[in-house]
Amino acid sequence: MNDNPLQQLASLGQSIWLDYIRRDLISSSGLRQLIEDDGLRGMTSNPAIFEKAISGSNDYDDDIRSMSAAGKNSKEIYDAVSVQDVREAASVFRPVYASSSVLNGYVSLEVNPHLAHNTQGSIEEARRLWQELDQPNVCIKVPATLEGLPAIRQLISEGININVTLIFGLPRYRQVAEAYIAGMEDRCSQDKPLRHVASVASFFLSRIDTLIDPLLENIIKQGGGNAEMARKLQGQVAIASAKAAYQIYKELFFGERFQKLMEKGARAQRLLWASTGTKNPQYSDVKYIDSIIAPNTVNTIPVETLDAYRDHGQPAIRIEEDIASAMEVFKFLPELGINIDQVTQQLEDEGVEKFNKPFDALLQILEKKSLEAKQS
Repeated sequence: MNDNPLQQLASLGQSIWLDYIRRDLISSSGLRQLIEDDGLRGMTSNPAIFEKAISGSNDYDDDIRSMSAAGKNSKEIYDAVSVQDVREAASVFRPVYASSSVLNGYVSLEVNPHLAHNTQGSIEEARRLWQELDQPNVCIKVPATLEGLPAIRQLISEGININVTLIFGLPRYRQVAEAYIAGMEDRCSQDKPLRHVASVASFFLSRIDTLIDPLLENIIKQGGGNAEMARKLQGQVAIASAKAAYQIYKELFFGERFQKLMEKGARAQRLLWASTGTKNPQYSDVKYIDSIIAPNTVNTIPVETLDAYRDHGQPAIRIEEDIASAMEVFKFLPELGINIDQVTQQLEDEGVEKFNKPFDALLQILEKKSLEAKQS
């Protein structure tokens, strides 16, 4: 038996995707080695990842120089290099896509983050990226804002693979899953094939604890009757959210409504655990992997977390362990004066901004590099 914990996750039904992209990883043997040695099954990207890749290397300088000379602006250059990277990574993952019967092997590219609250703009941008990528094993990332929900339904109905990103709350996750199901029903009503339409719902975890833990710490410092309860909830809200989300997943995708679609070839929209790198050094660096392993799910992890799990991960299905205690978390939070819906809305708003800022910074970097290329 393979003793690599990353490889063992596959036997439990969990797929590991890498939350990272960079041209030298794709062009070298590095990505293929991760696929072969660690059982890597996909890759995700976002504006922050591309900002680091382009600003932190010279891999893109020749392309920037040539496109700048051709009169391309910074937005057009970003589009070109990001599409090229995702398309080439998808080519590397095509054998995974084929051997998994189109379950895995996907690479994700996000729509312009400034479109997060623009339904029609998101639809048009997703269509454009889908056509430019021209690969069956890519996903277009669309944020799970209220404005994103109708975009998700429409795009799914058109057969475009969607990675729904920036999900923090349980009510919003339910809306996302229902948008996917409705989109598949729309597609089915048009007698269009369902089997090759793929989607994941990216539920962000560690950021939940990062925001709530300080609130709990303040309650602990105040002492009194709530201090012990607050202490018990520290570091528990994100995992409880994941366990509750998995119960919603089972309710919706094992129910009669979706079974009718499955009979016609539809696949469930898998939960994807995102933001799973541990931010609190007091917690295990594999906390957001080991605690939420579940069949037919995905975990997208940064490079350092991948390395940590390879070294000391302990794979076992744990998503339904102690469900009662997980549900109690949502009972106790209001008693402590913490409104989880307000918290998750704040996280969504901040999440959109956390993608807008690196996207804008990246365009400025490209503008600077383009200017330098013209002057050289």
